[in-house]
Amino acid sequence: MSAARYRRVLLKISGEILAGDQGYGVQPSVLESIGDEIAEVVKMEVELAIVIGGGNIFRGIAASATGMERASADYMGMLATILNALALQNALERRGILTRVQSAIEMRQLAEGYIRRRAIRHLEKKRVVIFAGGTGNPYFSTDTAAALRAMEIGAQVILKGTKVDGIFEADPVTHPQAKMFDELPFLSIINQNLKVMDSTAITLCMDNNLPLIVFNLKEKGNLKRVIQGEKIGTVVTAAKA
Repeated sequence: MSAARYRRVLLKISGEILAGDQGYGVQPSVLESIGDEIAEVVKMEVELAIVIGGGNIFRGIAASATGMERASADYMGMLATILNALALQNALERRGILTRVQSAIEMRQLAEGYIRRRAIRHLEKKRVVIFAGGTGNPYFSTDTAAALRAMEIGAQVILKGTKVDGIFEADPVTHPQAKMFDELPFLSIINQNLKVMDSTAITLCMDNNLPLIVFNLKEKGNLKRVIQGEKIGTVVTAAKA
């Protein structure tokens, strides 16, 4: 087995991936597949933290566009991430992986409250830590939560698992001929308005020189290969545009 290139990693999983082909909720086969991928990484002694989205259940920004108050809609979206976190925790623990869910919104019966030092201690003990509830504040996405938590725990890289192979110049679903970037500076994402992560998350990563790798999580073995240092997906760094 090849050695891991990264010692401590933050994996960002979108809620939409969990929905699978059904388009909403959690598709059990997808959850099991992600559980298997994570289990392979845990065997490599990698310290793994996860931020999970909630778009498969409720998307705050979409609800606010239809007239719901944005703050209320965002809090509902945060609750959706907790549902997904508990589902993923269950899948991992059935594989014998020690897992802790930490929520930015206090919910003591279901999850620990987020405490940075406790999260780091869990990682040092090789427990997988799932960060739920976003940042705990409205108007911030789970992408921003991923960037924030990655910096707080001292992660070496953010891995964003998506349904496509990397970052494209246009949506590859509607534009099959769109070119995929192998490497990209953060400034180009902002200047070209590429829909990868929101601008707050991108700026946080850029200002703190935290690299981002966007890859296809649905492809079996990709997560392990990325952590081993193989060139998969799109690598985004703070290099000048």
